[in-house]
Amino acid sequence: MAQSIIQVDAFTDRPFGGNPAAVCVLGSPREDAWMQAVAREMNLSETAFLHHEPGTAPGTYRLRWFTPNVEVDLCGHATLASAHALWTEGYLDKEIPARFDTKSGALSATCRDGWITLDFPATPVLSENPPDLNAVAEIIGQPVKFAAFSKFDMLVELESEDAVRSLVPAVGRMAVVAVRGVIVTAAATTPGFDFVSRFFAPSVGVDEDPVCGSAHCCLGPYWGERLGKSDMVAYQASPRGGILRVNLRGDRVELSGQAVTTFRGELVGKASDPSLESS
Repeated sequence: MAQSIIQVDAFTDRPFGGNPAAVCVLGSPREDAWMQAVAREMNLSETAFLHHEPGTAPGTYRLRWFTPNVEVDLCGHATLASAHALWTEGYLDKEIPARFDTKSGALSATCRDGWITLDFPATPVLSENPPDLNAVAEIIGQPVKFAAFSKFDMLVELESEDAVRSLVPAVGRMAVVAVRGVIVTAAATTPGFDFVSRFFAPSVGVDEDPVCGSAHCCLGPYWGERLGKSDMVAYQASPRGGILRVNLRGDRVELSGQAVTTFRGELVGKASDPSLESS
């Protein structure tokens, strides 16, 4: 039996904006090799796989995320896309929150007024072992105002929004940094936004992620402290671009965005195919 798959553009209200993610709602768990092969085939920054956990409440799903190269521990836009898929493809009523069991613990999503809100753990920057600013500036290709590591990534603050937007980084040199990705950010000068960012993750096969929700689990606490705010609006300044509402709630971060489905299809490859089982 063919497996349905959809593609969702997350953190946008229009097709072909924001960050695309593929979503497979499975009837039962599938082999890791098959999921990785599907993610390579889709060739998006993330492909999400989810299935209802037997014996759990309605709306509870096991969720995993794969880049074309590896499985990752946390992904915001593919979680938003997964919740959107459950509500729009008839798996779940919109009044019922989507709850996900993941490698980063329990996550949830709710829908209100066309916006999906994700409840994620905060991943603030760490004070220990700060990176050398001169070395970071060489990698970034811009003067660096601040740099620090978080649980997953390296956060780099530049002097201005223009510097973030015009950045042409050496992604090959970023790939050797022992982190999932590099978040580049600055305070916003564009009216309506508090801060802007871009996200580069060549070490996991994504040179630039169009809109990275999980990066805002670090960006939210970082800018919340500097701006003295708990509720902010962020813009990810990739070529596709995306808007996020960021709300700090103690050790959690609420990320809100919109999503649109761009296509529906079927996967016909079987897990037993040699091409799918090979690494």
